Amino acid sequence: MRFLSSQEGNMKILHLDTNHPLLINQLNDLGFQNDEDYSASKSEIEAKISEYDGMIIRSRFTIDKQFLDAASNLKFIGRVGAGLENIDCDYAEKKGVYLISAPEGNRNAVGEHSLAMLLSLFNKLNKADLEVRNGKWLREDNRGIELDGKTVGLIGYGNMGKAFAKKLRGFNVDVLCYDINENVGDKNAKQVSLKEFQEKVDVVSLHTPQTPLTLNMINSHFINQFKKSFWLLNTARGKSVVTEDLVNALKSGKILGAGLDVLEYEKASFENLFKKDVTSSTVEMPEPFKFLIKANNVILTPHVAGWTVESKEKLAQTIVDKIKAFVIQNEM
Repeated sequence: MRFLSSQEGNMKILHLDTNHPLLINQLNDLGFQNDEDYSASKSEIEAKISEYDGMIIRSRFTIDKQFLDAASNLKFIGRVGAGLENIDCDYAEKKGVYLISAPEGNRNAVGEHSLAMLLSLFNKLNKADLEVRNGKWLREDNRGIELDGKTVGLIGYGNMGKAFAKKLRGFNVDVLCYDINENVGDKNAKQVSLKEFQEKVDVVSLHTPQTPLTLNMINSHFINQFKKSFWLLNTARGKSVVTEDLVNALKSGKILGAGLDVLEYEKASFENLFKKDVTSSTVEMPEPFKFLIKANNVILTPHVAGWTVESKEKLAQTIVDKIKAFVIQNEM
């Protein structure tokens, strides 16, 4: 099956980030013309985007109103990842641009990473490993706790939350979920009110997109509403957590430990963390982050929860399948 543009020649897709080779290979096989540009500036891309029917991006830059106005022939944008916060979704919809994301592609990876972080925190694996490497054999100091019998709470119960809940099934834990959407609970997680959630959980794991509702969601007020001290995992979006408030809760013991795959300091592209001081070429490091990197009850990873060998292929395949379905549906 090959798809032709409703105007002339094959439909043209511009790829702005590198992805698994199958993405371009399969789109070629379907008859699309695939052009790649991984280095041009946003303004340079804007100057030629009107030539294209489709665009594939990860998080290289923001797709705003100005960009969408320039993309006068654009029919779809494929974002090889779960979130769409780097795209002005409302304006894209007004312009008739169909948005495609691929949360199905990396949900299993995120579920496994969340579980790995939780077990590592409970068993002090990072701390113990570093100590042994430095000649310290401190058994009592590294006595862990068991996940068995705990209550794990998931904020956000979409693709990622469901994947983590599925991983927890063999651990004899109660899994609760809180979500702004109704009736999302299933056999792996019981949906409860926020009040009940904050009364019962021992672990809080974030699985929410970045929206106005989730920005700075985990702050001092929210943290202090919990009845028990708890462990925090964030494999969602860094700007959902106010780092200074998290650090204060870690110091007070209200938060017992944290596994953070994302940080509020990340740039929108997710590819860099801190800015350099142009006058001295040194990295500007916020005070709360200085605490996190020294805390032995904190695990930090560089936004890689959904970044596995397998998920790279699954993400690409999901985008291809959704583009194919979109084109068939619209008979292009």
